[in-house]
This record gives sequence, structure tokens and C-alpha cells, in this order.
Amino acid sequence: MATTIVSPRVVKPKSLSCPSCGAPVEVRGFANTLNVVCPNCLSVLDASTPEFQILQKFQGKQHIQPKIPLGARGKFDGTLYEVIGFQNRAIESSGDFFCWDEYLLFNPYKGFRYLTEYQGHWNFVRVISSLPVETRSGGKRAVVLNGRTYRHFDSMTVLTEFVLGEFPWQVRFGDTVVDHDFVAPPYMLSSEATGGEVTWSLGEYIPGKQIWEAFQLQGSPPERSGIFANQPSPYGGKASAVWFTWLWLNVALVAVAFFFSMSASNQEVFSKDYLYVFGQKTDASFVTPDFELKGRPSNVELSVRTDLMNNWAYFNFALINEDTGQDFDFGREVSYYRDSEGSEGSPNDSVVIPRVPSGKYYLRVEPEMESRNMQSVHYEIVVRRDVPSHTFFWIAALLLLIPPIYLTIRSASFEAARWRESDYAPSMSSGGGGDD
Repeated sequence: MATTIVSPRVVKPKSLSCPSCGAPVEVRGFANTLNVVCPNCLSVLDASTPEFQILQKFQGKQHIQPKIPLGARGKFDGTLYEVIGFQNRAIESSGDFFCWDEYLLFNPYKGFRYLTEYQGHWNFVRVISSLPVETRSGGKRAVVLNGRTYRHFDSMTVLTEFVLGEFPWQVRFGDTVVDHDFVAPPYMLSSEATGGEVTWSLGEYIPGKQIWEAFQLQGSPPERSGIFANQPSPYGGKASAVWFTWLWLNVALVAVAFFFSMSASNQEVFSKDYLYVFGQKTDASFVTPDFELKGRPSNVELSVRTDLMNNWAYFNFALINEDTGQDFDFGREVSYYRDSEGSEGSPNDSVVIPRVPSGKYYLRVEPEMESRNMQSVHYEIVVRRDVPSHTFFWIAALLLLIPPIYLTIRSASFEAARWRESDYAPSMSSGGGGDD
């Protein structure tokens, strides 16, 4: 039994002649097309009648060449669309005009879609039938659609400057609509109001490279300039993820610090009380009895605890190895003042000497103080071996703060730059284009 292979039917566009200049005009949207623009003289023609009728003649001076040619076909979400129409639209702000391009896409089974491009920023747009619900978010007007909140970005009067191709609505040069844009990057909801009719559309931000690949265009897409209203932030979600990682790293850091604290011997090897009398005739400096530092090279903490009151004292120390003569010289100043308004300083102090080898040691102590209202000071010297030190862990914790703080600042800067182009900018001026 023979098998018959049926090739898919290819629907060809209808071709007629322009009544103004005689140039051939193709209609790709079939019965959906109401207006078509002659590619030669740019006259707007009525495509709803068997013979095209001239509705408007082009009065402008500039012929704009679309970046994506009419008739080009590209696939989005598995559906092949053909470019059948092109508009250049503009808004005026503070005497300046900001223009963007819109491409009308058509598929016989899926209907119409749109591509918009402003300064290298692209959106894939479709008209929606659902109506968003008005609300407020962050002190701004907002709408909610399908559980997603879109914040108001800008409102403007949009002017059609140039048209080419065919359209399923009555299009004219100089048409105006009132547009309101609401954003939830990478999405944008837009409403266009004209003649008492409001149309809502939903756009999704698409990289220019993806557009070029879909239509297999030559060269590269136009470079992006600035930050667009619904452009996804490159830092979106990263800052919170990094803060979450920072939190767990700090938990791990605390656990490691606790382990080191528990494993440190923290052994007291020397402790003795002394009295220093101001103005005594004998030499105030002295050396302590020997004490032994055991184990691997580790730190040594020396603490001084005094009964100072409204005075200061200075202690010059030297930790000396009895066998090798190696010494560690250091000094500590202790001051403590108190009155009816509060206190300042502390009567106690300590110092940590890192990596002291094991062996027998003694201290050389040279105290001094100012007379004032105290003639003497009692003080205690305590020496401990292998005390837990958390300096490294504090430094590590501070260093771990750098990535989340950096990403948070970058993310905030990106969003600030985005909203500077909105109706909510500090200067209250809009410098960016709109979407469909």
C-alpha cells in the first residue's frame, strides 16, 4: 500500500498595487489587516476593500529603516512569527523627543505579538484580555495581575512618527495615545488609552542577542544604553543569597572559634600582688620569680589589675627567657577617672604576646605614676599561657562582610538608576522611552 505524503500548505501573501504610486504592496495578515502602508511612497492604504483606498499620504521627510526587515521570520517559544508592521513612536519631555521602535509580528494560528526596542533594550509583548487590579506598593501606584505586583513607572502621551507595513487597526501618522507603564522586572504591564478604549499589554525583557538569533540577522544587535524600566538587575536575588551565605559562614566561624576556645589551655602560670609608692627612695623596678611556659610556642597574656582612682600609672614590662636571654619588651598605661557625671578609662589592662617559645621566664617590671591625690597603688600581675584569642575570627567576620555589602550597594545603585528614568525621579523628569 503506497503512502501519500501531504506537504503542509503554504499560505502566500496577497499582493496588490498602491493606487498612489503603483508600487506592489503585499498583505501578509490576510483578513486581519485593516491598514497597509506602501513601502515606496509610504501612503496609508485601506486594506479592507478589494481596491486599496488612500487614507493618508506621508508628509514627513525622514524614512526610517527598520532594524528587522518586514517579512523576516523568527521563532519565539516554539512559534514562528513574521514581521508584518513597523512603527516609530516618540514622547516629548522638557523639549526633547525620545523615540523607540515597535515591530508587529504575526502567526496565522497564534495571532499578533510585538517587539519593542529602545536604545538596545528589547521587549516581547502580547495583548492581554485580563484586567489588572489597582493597588499601591512602596508609596507608588501599582496594579496586580496573576499574583504579581507591578509598580507604576511612568505616564506619557505617545506620538506615532513613522509607520511601515500592515496593521490590524486603523493607523495614521501623528496618532497619539496616553500610555501608563507598570514594572515588575523583567515584566512590564502597559495600558494605552485612545478614544475611550483602553488596551493592556504584557511585555517581557529579552536580550538583543536572542532577537538576532531568532531572526538569524547579520551582525550584532545595537548596544544597550542606560538602564531600561523593566531591565532585570544583574544583582537581583544575588545580594540576599550572599547575605544568607554570609550568615551561615559566620555560624561556622563561631563554631570554629568556640572549638579553639575550648581547646586552648588558658593556664595561669604566675600571679602576685604588688604595691607601688610614689616618691619612694628605692628603685621601683624589680624582677619577678621564675615561672615556666610549657608546650608548643603559643601566646602569653599579661594582665594588670589596679585600685587606681582619678589617676594614671604606666608599667614598663620585659618578659625574659632565663636560659636564652630572649626578651619581649612592652608597656601598658592604665588610667581611671570618675566623678558625678560618670567614669572614663579602666583601672585594669592586658596585653597578649603571640608565639612565645616554651622555657623558664621572669618579668622585669618598672612602674611609675603621677602623685595627684594618690601616693600609692596596689596592683596585681597575672600571666596566663595559651589563652583563647578571637582577633583572627573578628578579622575574618569583617572580611566576610565585603561581598554582601558590595552587592547590596551595587543592587541599590542599579535600582536608583532605573527609577531616575521614571516619573518618580528626584527631578521629576522622564528621560526614558516607554513600551507598547
